[in-house]
Amino acid sequence: MNAILEAIERSAIRIKQAIDVKDIGYSQEQNSSGETQLQLDIQSDLIIEEELSHIPSVHTIASEEKELPMLLNEEGHYFIAFDPLDGSSLVDVNLSVGSIFGIYEGEFVGSALVASCYVVYGPRVELVFAYNGKVKLYLLQEGEFEFVKEIHLNEKGKINAPGGTQQFWAPYHKAMIDSFFAQGYRLRYSGGMVPDLHQILLKGGGLFSYPGASDKPEGKLRQLFEVFPFAFIFETAGGGAVDGTARVLTKVTKHVHDTSPCFFGSQHEISVVLSVYGAN
Repeated sequence: MNAILEAIERSAIRIKQAIDVKDIGYSQEQNSSGETQLQLDIQSDLIIEEELSHIPSVHTIASEEKELPMLLNEEGHYFIAFDPLDGSSLVDVNLSVGSIFGIYEGEFVGSALVASCYVVYGPRVELVFAYNGKVKLYLLQEGEFEFVKEIHLNEKGKINAPGGTQQFWAPYHKAMIDSFFAQGYRLRYSGGMVPDLHQILLKGGGLFSYPGASDKPEGKLRQLFEVFPFAFIFETAGGGAVDGTARVLTKVTKHVHDTSPCFFGSQHEISVVLSVYGAN
Protein backbone atom coordinates (compact mmCIF):
# COMPACT_ATOMS: atom_id res chain seq x y z
CA MET A 1 0.00 0.00 0.00
CA ASN A 2 2.90 2.38 0.67
CA ALA A 3 4.07 1.98 -2.93
CA ILE A 4 0.59 2.88 -4.20
CA LEU A 5 0.40 5.94 -1.97
CA GLU A 6 3.84 7.06 -3.14
CA ALA A 7 2.72 6.65 -6.78
CA ILE A 8 -0.33 8.80 -6.06
CA GLU A 9 1.87 11.43 -4.44
CA ARG A 10 4.16 11.52 -7.48
CA SER A 11 1.11 11.79 -9.73
CA ALA A 12 -0.26 14.67 -7.68
CA ILE A 13 2.96 16.65 -7.94
CA ARG A 14 3.07 16.16 -11.71
CA ILE A 15 -0.62 17.04 -12.13
CA LYS A 16 -0.15 20.22 -10.10
CA GLN A 17 2.68 21.18 -12.44
CA ALA A 18 0.44 20.48 -15.45
CA ILE A 19 -2.35 22.62 -13.99
CA ASP A 20 0.07 25.50 -13.54
CA VAL A 21 1.54 25.45 -17.03
CA LYS A 22 -0.49 23.20 -19.34
CA ASP A 23 -2.81 24.48 -22.06
CA ILE A 24 -6.30 23.84 -20.65
CA GLY A 25 -8.09 24.03 -23.99
CA TYR A 26 -10.63 21.41 -25.02
CA SER A 27 -9.50 18.40 -27.01
CA GLN A 28 -11.44 16.78 -29.86
CA GLU A 29 -12.19 13.75 -27.69
CA GLN A 30 -15.04 12.77 -25.37
CA ASN A 31 -14.75 10.62 -22.29
CA SER A 32 -16.88 7.58 -21.51
CA SER A 33 -19.68 9.79 -20.17
CA GLY A 34 -19.92 11.86 -23.33
CA GLU A 35 -18.18 14.90 -21.84
CA THR A 36 -15.69 16.78 -24.00
CA GLN A 37 -12.25 16.25 -22.50
CA LEU A 38 -9.90 19.03 -21.56
CA GLN A 39 -6.24 18.64 -22.44
CA LEU A 40 -5.64 18.55 -18.67
CA ASP A 41 -8.02 15.60 -18.26
CA ILE A 42 -6.05 13.60 -20.79
CA GLN A 43 -2.68 14.64 -19.38
CA SER A 44 -3.70 13.82 -15.80
CA ASP A 45 -5.05 10.43 -16.86
CA LEU A 46 -1.78 9.53 -18.59
CA ILE A 47 0.29 10.69 -15.60
CA ILE A 48 -1.60 8.45 -13.17
CA GLU A 49 -1.58 5.51 -15.56
CA GLU A 50 2.19 5.82 -15.94
CA GLU A 51 2.90 6.08 -12.22
CA LEU A 52 0.64 3.14 -11.28
CA SER A 53 2.05 0.97 -14.07
CA HIS A 54 5.33 0.78 -12.13
CA ILE A 55 3.66 -0.83 -9.07
CA PRO A 56 3.69 -4.67 -9.23
CA SER A 57 0.81 -5.00 -6.76
CA VAL A 58 -1.61 -3.13 -9.06
CA HIS A 59 -3.55 -5.61 -11.19
CA THR A 60 -6.02 -3.38 -13.04
CA ILE A 61 -6.83 0.30 -13.29
CA ALA A 62 -10.06 1.99 -14.37
CA SER A 63 -10.27 5.67 -15.20
CA GLU A 64 -13.22 8.00 -15.53
CA GLU A 65 -11.59 9.05 -18.81
CA LYS A 66 -11.41 5.51 -20.27
CA GLU A 67 -14.27 3.32 -21.47
CA LEU A 68 -12.87 0.05 -20.11
CA PRO A 69 -10.51 -1.08 -17.31
CA MET A 70 -6.86 -1.67 -18.19
CA LEU A 71 -4.87 -4.68 -17.02
CA LEU A 72 -1.41 -3.72 -15.74
CA ASN A 73 0.03 -6.72 -13.86
CA GLU A 74 -1.38 -10.26 -13.89
CA GLU A 75 0.23 -10.98 -10.52
CA GLY A 76 -1.16 -7.88 -8.81
CA HIS A 77 -4.14 -7.93 -6.47
CA TYR A 78 -5.18 -4.26 -6.20
CA PHE A 79 -7.74 -2.75 -8.54
CA ILE A 80 -7.59 1.05 -8.62
CA ALA A 81 -10.37 3.26 -9.99
CA PHE A 82 -9.67 6.97 -10.32
CA ASP A 83 -11.02 10.25 -11.56
CA PRO A 84 -7.80 11.94 -12.69
CA LEU A 85 -9.05 15.53 -12.52
CA ASP A 86 -12.48 15.96 -10.98
CA GLY A 87 -13.96 19.40 -11.62
CA SER A 88 -11.49 20.19 -14.40
CA SER A 89 -13.93 22.68 -15.95
CA LEU A 90 -13.24 24.92 -12.93
CA VAL A 91 -9.54 25.29 -13.72
CA ASP A 92 -10.02 28.19 -16.10
CA VAL A 93 -11.73 30.22 -13.35
CA ASN A 94 -9.03 29.19 -10.86
CA LEU A 95 -11.20 27.23 -8.43
CA SER A 96 -9.93 24.15 -6.62
CA VAL A 97 -10.06 20.79 -8.39
CA GLY A 98 -8.95 17.31 -7.37
CA SER A 99 -8.04 13.70 -8.11
CA ILE A 100 -9.94 10.77 -6.54
CA PHE A 101 -8.73 7.19 -6.05
CA GLY A 102 -10.55 4.07 -4.88
CA ILE A 103 -8.26 1.15 -4.04
CA TYR A 104 -10.05 -2.19 -4.25
CA GLU A 105 -8.75 -5.66 -3.50
CA GLY A 106 -9.56 -8.37 -6.03
CA GLU A 107 -12.42 -6.70 -7.90
CA PHE A 108 -14.27 -3.44 -8.51
CA VAL A 109 -17.09 -3.66 -5.93
CA GLY A 110 -17.84 -1.40 -3.00
CA SER A 111 -17.33 -4.15 -0.44
CA ALA A 112 -13.78 -4.73 -1.75
CA LEU A 113 -12.56 -1.20 -1.01
CA VAL A 114 -9.56 -1.26 1.31
CA ALA A 115 -8.34 2.33 0.95
CA SER A 116 -9.32 5.65 -0.60
CA CYS A 117 -7.46 8.79 -1.41
CA TYR A 118 -8.07 12.20 -2.91
CA VAL A 119 -5.91 15.21 -3.70
CA VAL A 120 -7.01 18.85 -3.64
CA TYR A 121 -5.22 21.25 -5.96
CA GLY A 122 -5.97 24.67 -4.50
CA PRO A 123 -3.98 27.45 -2.86
CA ARG A 124 -2.23 24.49 -1.21
CA VAL A 125 -1.96 20.93 -2.44
CA GLU A 126 -3.44 18.58 0.16
CA LEU A 127 -3.87 14.81 0.14
CA VAL A 128 -6.33 12.81 2.23
CA PHE A 129 -5.79 9.06 2.65
CA ALA A 130 -8.14 6.62 4.38
CA TYR A 131 -6.69 3.25 5.35
CA ASN A 132 -6.68 0.90 8.34
CA GLY A 133 -9.42 2.79 10.17
CA LYS A 134 -7.81 6.24 9.95
CA VAL A 135 -8.21 9.26 7.69
CA LYS A 136 -4.99 11.26 7.42
CA LEU A 137 -4.36 14.70 5.97
CA TYR A 138 -1.06 15.50 4.24
CA LEU A 139 0.26 18.81 2.90
CA LEU A 140 2.68 19.23 0.00
CA GLN A 141 5.76 21.03 1.31
CA GLU A 142 8.89 21.54 -0.82
CA GLY A 143 8.17 18.57 -3.04
CA GLU A 144 7.07 16.11 -0.33
CA PHE A 145 3.79 15.33 1.39
CA GLU A 146 4.02 15.86 5.15
CA PHE A 147 1.51 14.48 7.66
CA VAL A 148 -0.66 17.19 9.24
CA LYS A 149 -3.38 15.48 11.29
CA GLU A 150 -6.09 12.84 11.42
CA ILE A 151 -9.58 13.82 10.34
CA HIS A 152 -12.67 13.10 12.44
CA LEU A 153 -16.22 14.26 11.75
CA ASN A 154 -18.44 15.71 14.45
CA GLU A 155 -21.83 14.16 15.15
CA LYS A 156 -23.50 17.18 13.51
CA GLY A 157 -22.17 19.80 11.11
CA LYS A 158 -23.06 23.25 9.78
CA ILE A 159 -22.44 23.04 6.02
CA ASN A 160 -25.02 22.24 3.33
CA ALA A 161 -23.72 21.48 -0.18
CA PRO A 162 -26.66 20.54 -2.44
CA GLY A 163 -25.82 19.29 -5.94
CA GLY A 164 -27.93 18.85 -9.02
CA THR A 165 -30.40 21.18 -10.75
CA GLN A 166 -33.17 22.27 -8.40
CA GLN A 167 -35.92 22.22 -11.02
CA PHE A 168 -35.48 18.44 -11.27
CA TRP A 169 -35.47 17.72 -7.52
CA ALA A 170 -38.27 15.76 -5.88
CA PRO A 171 -40.40 18.01 -3.62
CA TYR A 172 -39.40 16.11 -0.48
CA HIS A 173 -35.71 16.51 -1.32
CA LYS A 174 -36.12 20.27 -1.76
CA ALA A 175 -38.03 20.46 1.53
CA MET A 176 -35.22 18.61 3.30
CA ILE A 177 -32.54 20.91 1.85
CA ASP A 178 -34.58 23.98 2.80
CA SER A 179 -35.02 22.64 6.32
CA PHE A 180 -31.25 22.49 6.82
CA PHE A 181 -30.93 26.11 5.72
CA ALA A 182 -33.77 27.06 8.07
CA GLN A 183 -31.70 25.55 10.91
CA GLY A 184 -28.78 27.84 10.10
CA TYR A 185 -26.69 25.61 7.85
CA ARG A 186 -24.40 27.55 5.50
CA LEU A 187 -24.44 27.04 1.73
CA ARG A 188 -21.11 25.83 0.38
CA TYR A 189 -21.16 24.55 -3.19
CA SER A 190 -18.46 25.17 -5.79
CA GLY A 191 -19.50 22.62 -8.40
CA GLY A 192 -16.42 20.56 -7.57
CA MET A 193 -16.97 17.35 -5.61
CA VAL A 194 -13.47 17.24 -4.14
CA PRO A 195 -13.28 20.78 -2.68
CA ASP A 196 -16.86 20.65 -1.37
CA LEU A 197 -16.40 17.32 0.41
CA HIS A 198 -12.95 18.37 1.60
CA GLN A 199 -14.48 21.42 3.24
CA ILE A 200 -17.10 19.33 5.04
CA LEU A 201 -14.44 16.93 6.29
CA LEU A 202 -12.07 19.64 7.53
CA LYS A 203 -14.79 21.86 9.00
CA GLY A 204 -16.17 18.99 11.07
CA GLY A 205 -19.31 17.99 9.24
CA GLY A 206 -22.43 18.82 7.27
CA LEU A 207 -24.14 17.35 4.23
CA PHE A 208 -23.19 16.95 0.58
CA SER A 209 -26.03 15.69 -1.60
CA TYR A 210 -26.38 14.69 -5.22
CA PRO A 211 -29.78 13.01 -5.43
CA GLY A 212 -31.48 11.02 -8.09
CA ALA A 213 -33.72 13.50 -9.90
CA SER A 214 -36.15 13.55 -12.80
CA ASP A 215 -33.36 14.34 -15.29
CA LYS A 216 -30.90 11.82 -13.77
CA PRO A 217 -32.80 9.15 -11.79
CA GLU A 218 -29.58 7.27 -10.97
CA GLY A 219 -27.66 10.43 -10.11
CA LYS A 220 -24.66 11.87 -11.93
CA LEU A 221 -21.66 10.82 -9.88
CA ARG A 222 -19.88 7.58 -10.72
CA GLN A 223 -19.79 4.75 -8.21
CA LEU A 224 -16.26 3.39 -8.64
CA PHE A 225 -14.41 6.65 -9.26
CA GLU A 226 -16.25 9.13 -7.02
CA VAL A 227 -19.05 7.79 -4.83
CA PHE A 228 -17.44 4.67 -3.33
CA PRO A 229 -14.05 6.29 -2.55
CA PHE A 230 -15.66 9.19 -0.71
CA ALA A 231 -18.12 6.86 1.03
CA PHE A 232 -15.15 4.92 2.42
CA ILE A 233 -13.49 8.13 3.60
CA PHE A 234 -16.60 9.53 5.26
CA GLU A 235 -17.40 6.27 7.03
CA THR A 236 -13.82 5.92 8.22
CA ALA A 237 -13.92 9.50 9.54
CA GLY A 238 -17.03 8.71 11.60
CA GLY A 239 -19.73 9.90 9.22
CA GLY A 240 -21.96 8.15 6.74
CA ALA A 241 -22.66 7.75 3.02
CA VAL A 242 -26.01 6.61 1.65
CA ASP A 243 -27.98 6.65 -1.60
CA GLY A 244 -31.08 7.82 0.25
CA THR A 245 -32.17 4.50 1.73
CA ALA A 246 -29.03 2.35 2.08
CA ARG A 247 -25.23 2.50 2.41
CA VAL A 248 -23.78 3.26 -0.99
CA LEU A 249 -20.98 0.74 -0.45
CA THR A 250 -23.56 -2.07 -0.58
CA LYS A 251 -24.71 -1.13 -4.08
CA VAL A 252 -24.07 -3.58 -6.92
CA THR A 253 -21.95 -2.23 -9.76
CA LYS A 254 -22.89 -3.70 -13.12
CA HIS A 255 -20.79 -1.46 -15.33
CA VAL A 256 -17.55 0.36 -14.60
CA HIS A 257 -19.24 3.73 -15.25
CA ASP A 258 -22.43 3.14 -13.23
CA THR A 259 -23.68 6.17 -11.31
CA SER A 260 -25.55 6.50 -8.02
CA PRO A 261 -27.45 9.07 -5.98
CA CYS A 262 -25.31 9.94 -2.98
CA PHE A 263 -25.36 11.74 0.35
CA PHE A 264 -22.20 12.21 2.43
CA GLY A 265 -22.15 13.76 5.87
CA SER A 266 -22.07 13.58 9.63
CA GLN A 267 -24.21 11.03 11.41
CA HIS A 268 -26.98 13.53 12.23
CA GLU A 269 -27.43 14.72 8.65
CA ILE A 270 -27.33 11.18 7.27
CA SER A 271 -30.00 10.08 9.75
CA VAL A 272 -32.22 12.91 8.49
CA VAL A 273 -31.69 11.81 4.88
CA LEU A 274 -32.61 8.21 5.71
CA SER A 275 -35.71 9.38 7.55
CA VAL A 276 -36.91 11.64 4.75
CA TYR A 277 -36.19 9.22 1.92
CA GLY A 278 -37.51 6.24 3.87
CA ALA A 279 -40.85 8.00 4.23
CA ASN A 280 -41.13 8.83 0.50
